Formats: sequence, structure tokens, C-alpha cells
Amino acid sequence: MTSASVSLPGDPPGGRRAVAVWGVGVSVYFVAVIFRTSLGVAGLDAADRFDVGASALSTFSILQLLVYAGMQIPVGLLVDRLGTKKVLGLGVVLFTVGQLGFALSPSYGTALASRALLGCGDAMTFISVLRLGTRWFPARRGPLVAQLAGLAGMAGNLVSTLVLARLLHGIGWTAAFAGSALAGVVVFVLLLLFLRDHPEGHEPEPVPHLGAAYVRRQIAASWREPGTRLGLWVHFTTQFPAMVFLLLWGLPFLVEAQGLSRATAGELLTLVVLSNMAVGLVYGQIVARHHGARLPLALGTVGATSLLWAATVFYPADRAPAWLLVALCAVLGACGPASMIGFDFARPANPPERQGTASGITNMGGFVASMTTLFAVGALLDATGDDYTVAFSSVFVLQALGVSQVLRLRKRAARRERERLVASRVETVHVPA
Repeated sequence: MTSASVSLPGDPPGGRRAVAVWGVGVSVYFVAVIFRTSLGVAGLDAADRFDVGASALSTFSILQLLVYAGMQIPVGLLVDRLGTKKVLGLGVVLFTVGQLGFALSPSYGTALASRALLGCGDAMTFISVLRLGTRWFPARRGPLVAQLAGLAGMAGNLVSTLVLARLLHGIGWTAAFAGSALAGVVVFVLLLLFLRDHPEGHEPEPVPHLGAAYVRRQIAASWREPGTRLGLWVHFTTQFPAMVFLLLWGLPFLVEAQGLSRATAGELLTLVVLSNMAVGLVYGQIVARHHGARLPLALGTVGATSLLWAATVFYPADRAPAWLLVALCAVLGACGPASMIGFDFARPANPPERQGTASGITNMGGFVASMTTLFAVGALLDATGDDYTVAFSSVFVLQALGVSQVLRLRKRAARRERERLVASRVETVHVPA
């Protein structure tokens, strides 16, 4: 029996009701990702609209991700303390106002403030959805439920790539971004009407209000678990190449450095998203059945990404061949599903009352890496006169750092996870019928 097949005492039953409630939470995350990635298809338009260069353009995404990453632990604490519905509701309000503000911004400064507000609201979505899944589905379904949530996020990315990009060039900046903000209103109404934090009979134990002591205890206890730290570094190492490519620099690279048309570049970005969705289903099924496959999948994805990235960036001719660009985008699609494996290390390492906090710590990883790389690419492009070979090489530095930390923590986390599994089995045996 693998650890993935163990059901813990008191597991929620799942079923249609769980799918319906969880689906409402996922719809909120879906819209948040549309808003988050909307700049990825509008980067060149934003540069023209606000008359800014590469560094200033990257600041949009850097600030958004800085706010997102900085909010992860506070959001995790809020989710553990207040529950999913309240935190998700606040998130919807913030990211909807941020998207609308971005549509109407008359200047670079107000546009920056709007993206920061959007990032703050976006930060409240994914951890809330993860916690919703743990409250409504049995533990053995955790890896698959998490991957399906990530799949919904990539569907939102697909909407940005296919729909919002066409609207942007069809009806213009203000109408496209303001019109998309209506989706936030729709999911807010659905959330108010249908979302519940947990099924009846599965209410969490009340947490006494201990102020700063509670915050310190939650963070310290989560961080002490090697599985939480390993989850953070897995997320850090796997997610950011695709995030950087989709969020901002993929379209300029394909158009300016590779000489592709915007339409062809958009098709390649769509390939990244479609690959992500397909790989996510496969990874979710594999990890749900064989927890031992988690680390090989994560490190294998990092290796494949690094290989294809290097082959493209250092291709000896001026432009890489079409087949290599297709291969790169297909492999980048595995980065998102691989990053979800980080939560499969953090989840079994922490009890239910710390799931939000542990997920927040883990989720910081990839976004810190993405933020760092977005800044490095923008700064290097300005410093080298738009030399993408030099700028995109910054990816390898962060990959090397992340892999070294994953290898350092893997044995300690595996030993601790085995100890917790044995303890849970003993408790199960002694639970009276």
C-alpha cells in the first residue's frame, strides 16, 4: 500500500456536493488567472501605451508577483483562521477592482498601483482553493484535486491567450480590460450564494484567538517540517520558467528575437497552456497512485526544461528552428504540474489546522523565483541592448540553486513523512468502532 492510498480518520466523503462547492472556488481561481496573465498578451501594447522600456515593463509583473509572494503566508494564516469563503470573497473584490483600474489607468503609476491591487486579490485565491479541496475531498484525492485546480488556472491562461488577446486588438485596451472585469462580478455572486467552507459534520476544531503568538506558532511549526521546506524548493525550481515565459517575456522573445508574427507567437503560448493541461492530468494520476514518483517527476521536469531552454537560447543560428520552439513550449507546459508536486510534500507534513499556512509557504517559492527572473531578464535586456541569449540565461542560476536545496532536503523530508504515516496508521488501528 502506498501512502497515497491511506484514508485518514474523519476524511470528508467527497461526492457531487463536494465537486459543486469546490467548482465555485475553482471558478474564482480561473478568473484570477485570466486577470493575472492578461499582461502576458498585452506586454507590447502596454509598452506603447505607457511609453516604457523593458525594465519598466517588467516592473508591472514584478510588482504584481512581489505582492502575491509577500501575501502568501498572511493569506495562509487568514485561511486557517477565517475560512475559505471570507478570504476568497475579499480576493475577488480586490482583483476585480485591480483589473478595472488597469483598464482605466491614464498613467504608468496608476497602472502599477492597479496591478499591485490585482496581485493582492490574486494571492488569496489558490491557497483558499487548496484548503477547500482538503475540506471537501478525502486525503487520497489530494494530489489529483490539486492538479485539477492547477488545470483550471491554466484554462484561465488559455482564455487570456486566445480570447483577451483578440479582444485587445479588436475593441481596444479599455474595453477589453474593463469588459473582462465583469467576470469578477459573476464569480463573486456565485461565491456568496453557493460556496461553503466544509461539509456538515466536518467542522474544524475552533482555534483560540492568540494574536501574534498564534501567527508565530503556525509559521514556526510549518517551517520546522522538512516537507514544507522541500515543497517550497520544488515549487521554486519547477514553476518559474513557464511563468516568466507566459506572464511577460515569451511573446516579446518570440516576436523580437525569433522573428515570428504575433499570431504565430500566440499559438506557441497556447501550446504551453495546452501542454500544461494535458501533463497536469497525467502527473495528478501518477502522484495519486505512486507518491514515490513525486521527486523523479519534479527533477525530470527541471532537467528537460533546462535542456530545451539551453538548446533554444544558445542555438548557433540567429533564430531557432520551428521544431525546437515547439518542443520548448511543449516542455514548458510541464512546469506548472511539476510545481504542484511541491504541495504534495507540504500537505502530508502538516495537520489540517496548518494546511493554509504550509501551502502559503510552499506557494511563495515559484513566485519568488518568477519575480527574480522577471527583473533579471528586464534589466539584462536593457543592459545588453535586447540580447535575449544573455537575459534568458539567468534562468539557469535559479534552477541550480533550487535543485541543490531539493537534493539537500529530500532524505530528511522522506524520513519525517514515513514517521507521520506510521503514527497515523497506529491511530487508525486504535480508533474505536
